[in-house]
Amino acid sequence: MPSLALIQTFLREVLLRDRVERKVEPDLVMDDPEKVAAFTRAGREDGVMAPVYLFHCAQVCEVVRPGDTVLDLGCGPGTQLAMVARLNPQARFIGMDLSLEMLDKAKAYFDEQGLTNITLHQGDITNLSDFAAQSIDAVMSTVVLHHLPDIQALERVFSEVARVLKPDGGMYIVDFGRLKSDKSIEYFAHQYADRQPELFTLDYLYSLQAAFTKDDFHVVAEKHLPGRAQVFSTFLMPFMVAIKSPSRRKQNDDLTAKLEELKSRMPEYHKRDLKDLRMLFRLSGLRTTLLE
Repeated sequence: MPSLALIQTFLREVLLRDRVERKVEPDLVMDDPEKVAAFTRAGREDGVMAPVYLFHCAQVCEVVRPGDTVLDLGCGPGTQLAMVARLNPQARFIGMDLSLEMLDKAKAYFDEQGLTNITLHQGDITNLSDFAAQSIDAVMSTVVLHHLPDIQALERVFSEVARVLKPDGGMYIVDFGRLKSDKSIEYFAHQYADRQPELFTLDYLYSLQAAFTKDDFHVVAEKHLPGRAQVFSTFLMPFMVAIKSPSRRKQNDDLTAKLEELKSRMPEYHKRDLKDLRMLFRLSGLRTTLLE
C-alpha cells in the first residue's frame, strides 16, 4: 500500500499545471572526494539505489548482445556498469566520465570485481569525437544527463549518440524527470534520508532540481533518433524518464535466472521499491522480459 505522503505527491503532480524552473547543479563535475565517497557508498549494489540499479540493468541487458561494443555515458563510480558487464561477459564495455575521481573509483571497483571486459575513458559526453561514426553497438547511460548545463548540451549528447551508434544499434538512456512542485522534489529527495549519507540526500535534491522535462527528452530524441527509440516515463508522475530502443536479444533463461537471484538477495523494502518502479514504468509501456 503506497504511503499517504506518496499519494499526496502523486495527486499534487497530476493536478498542478505549472512546473518549477530548472536549477543547474552547483557542481557540474563531481570530483570532490567527500561527495564522491558519499555517492559511491550509497550507490553500490547493496546501497539505497539497489532496486533502481537492478531495474535499469535488466533494461540495458535487453539491448546488448554478445560481441557488442557498449559505451556507457557518465559511468561514475561504475556500479551500474559493473553489474551489466558482469552479466554480459562476451560484450566489451567502455566507461566514460569527465571526473577523474569517479574513474579512479570505478577502476578500483572493477579490479575488485575481477572484471576484464571494461575499459575507461575520460571525456565529455557532449563530444564523442574520440569514437568513429557508427562504431558503437549499444549506448547506455543511467541518471547522468541532469548534470548537463542546458538543453543545448542535452541535444549535443543525442546528436553524438546518433552519430556513433551503428544503424542496428541499441540504447537505454535514463534520467530523472523534472517534477512540477518543489514539495514533490523535497519528498523524493528525503524519502530514504535515514538510509543514506546526508551528502547523498543533498546531491539527490540538486539532481531532481536540475532534471530536464519529459518533453525535453521527447524533442531531442525525435530530432536525432527518430524511429530508433521510444521515450517512456513513470506513470503520470515522470520523476524518471527512459529512452529505449527495441530489444536486440532473444529471451535468455540464464540471464533471467541471474537477475532473479540478485533480486532474491535484496531486503524486503528493496523488493517493494523495485516492484513499485516496475509498475510505474510498466503502466506507461516500458517492460522487460528479463525481470518479472
